[in-house]
Amino acid sequence: MQSAGKLSFGDAQTLFVADWKGARIFALQVPAPAAPAGKPFNLMDVQAPIAKALGVAPSALRFEDLAVQPGSELAYVALTVRGAHGKGKPAIVSIDAAGKVRRLDLAKASGSAAITDAPTADVTFWRDLPQQTLTVTDMRYYQNKLYVAGLSNRSFASTLRVYDYPFSGKASATTVEMYHPVHNQIETRAPIRSMTVMTLGGEPTLVAAYTCTPLVTIPLKDLKDGAHIAARTVGELGWGSAPNGLVSFKVGDAEYALLVNSSRSADLLSAADLAGAAAAPGLNTPIDWPAKPYLGVKAVMAPLSAVMRIDNLNPQLLLALRRSDAGGEMQLVSIPKGGYLRLSDFVNEYDFPDYRYPDGDKFRDFHKYARTIEGYPELAR
Repeated sequence: MQSAGKLSFGDAQTLFVADWKGARIFALQVPAPAAPAGKPFNLMDVQAPIAKALGVAPSALRFEDLAVQPGSELAYVALTVRGAHGKGKPAIVSIDAAGKVRRLDLAKASGSAAITDAPTADVTFWRDLPQQTLTVTDMRYYQNKLYVAGLSNRSFASTLRVYDYPFSGKASATTVEMYHPVHNQIETRAPIRSMTVMTLGGEPTLVAAYTCTPLVTIPLKDLKDGAHIAARTVGELGWGSAPNGLVSFKVGDAEYALLVNSSRSADLLSAADLAGAAAAPGLNTPIDWPAKPYLGVKAVMAPLSAVMRIDNLNPQLLLALRRSDAGGEMQLVSIPKGGYLRLSDFVNEYDFPDYRYPDGDKFRDFHKYARTIEGYPELAR
């Protein structure tokens, strides 16, 4: 394995790893999940213990992706360990809520599959970013198939590949275009950056986000080898940002998708609204830039602008990889679904020692719960 980029779990013991340098998808067998510890993550500096486990300086680490092992509440993190002259080596570690780090042996892959149409090595963006780094931009496993978004070596570069698993041969490849309301053009090169699989109107569907930030839907049945398809643009979520992760989950009886972004707050979208948008004609008109940045399906703002990667930890909690604003430490922390924030990130009226909640205060129970899971049970009142 020459690089470790995007991660995605298949079953609980199979971790897929995208190797953009080697143009392969690897399947790593990981230990069976132990019973979940049931503890939230409050690791305010994961860079130091990971660096210690790898025997390198914390500054040598570049964080690539995060995936939570189903049923274990154990986080897996892909990294690049930077060396001299810009050279980097891949590493993957597991880390639990107590901060215990274990390095995976990347030589023990149980199988792999080639990416036969990967971009060439001679093209860069902004002088120093190889186009090959976008060979795989996201992966999702659904019903014995691995869906892989990224770039190909075609002039029509935006591609969705589908691998059967266990790996049995060459992937099918579908080229994808979409209408971008900010740019007011059909785009065929820019790849999907984050995606999830949801059932919309009874149809298994990819919900996917691009840079700057159109949201599209693609029925899985439309992904056929050699086909060229137009994704349905169902929303424009704002300009000047890139998706950092897209997850779906249930809160009570309702299902949601949550998109975290590089340069602004997160977007919370209901499955009901997405299904309605997917059944309607797609967007085909530009936004009024910059005064009216949004169009189409409605999203609710969630205060998660510092999040770099996100996954489901369990039915109640998300797990976020983020960087501290104050000191720059890389953190691995739990965030409650339904609240979408950590109270300890702020100081407000509720936090003063002499504050007393009025009878019937609608936030009191949530504050008590959040303070407890964030590691401040003595402040729960």
